[in-house]
Amino acid sequence: MTTATIAYVQWPDNLLAHGPEWDAIRRSVDAARADILVTNEMPFGPWAAQHPAFDAAAAARSVELHEKALAALGDLGAGAVISSRPVAFDGRLANEAFVLEAGRYRCLHHKQYFPQEAGFFEEAWYAGGTPGFECMQIGAVKVGVLLCTELFFNEHARHYGRQGADVIVTPRASGTSLHRWTTAGAMAAIVSGACFVSSNRRGVAALGQTFGGYGFAMSSDGQLTGHTSDEAPLVIATIDLERSREDKRLYPCYVKELPAP
Repeated sequence: MTTATIAYVQWPDNLLAHGPEWDAIRRSVDAARADILVTNEMPFGPWAAQHPAFDAAAAARSVELHEKALAALGDLGAGAVISSRPVAFDGRLANEAFVLEAGRYRCLHHKQYFPQEAGFFEEAWYAGGTPGFECMQIGAVKVGVLLCTELFFNEHARHYGRQGADVIVTPRASGTSLHRWTTAGAMAAIVSGACFVSSNRRGVAALGQTFGGYGFAMSSDGQLTGHTSDEAPLVIATIDLERSREDKRLYPCYVKELPAP
């Protein structure tokens, strides 16, 4: 059996890549020795989109903070790190999914779907940037990334499955309601035949937005295999790569979409 280990987490709101809080995170990641670490969405500093209007100075601070944190992420004791960060784009920001592996930075794609509501005014802050939704080979694992709200657009999970994804990962920054996220994660696994892993932010932002934590993992048939908690902020999912590849031949993954008449 060929396996890979994926670490998923709930990291605290307004995290900095230094100090006692970061030192505890670093120790836990180093001890896990995972093949891949999946962080929550844009993990460092304040959650900019809690504010309803775009602020260029605040955006620049967030970009700088995440840029400086890349070195600390790269020093963590995981084979690769999948995360996201804000980058300047078209007078606003883009939310860039990326992987750090063996000192190399690779952009995966820019987030394409944005909420616009209290606590999550992302449409005001972010532009679509560079689309993608293409699998990336990371070590022995073929990975597809859906950033937070992208998870609810199930056609992309199906697309990743047809590309042969072993695992779909979702860095997110979501609230305390869980049923939609776990349902969407299960469906992403079922329609792709890939395992699924998600990490989330945890805590209360300055304007009162509460992030619910609860990173979780699903098997390739959509069964919950584990989740994080305040007592266990990092959990390991062991992915059976052979089973994931076999599951793509099962229902409903093999079903083809007929061309339009």
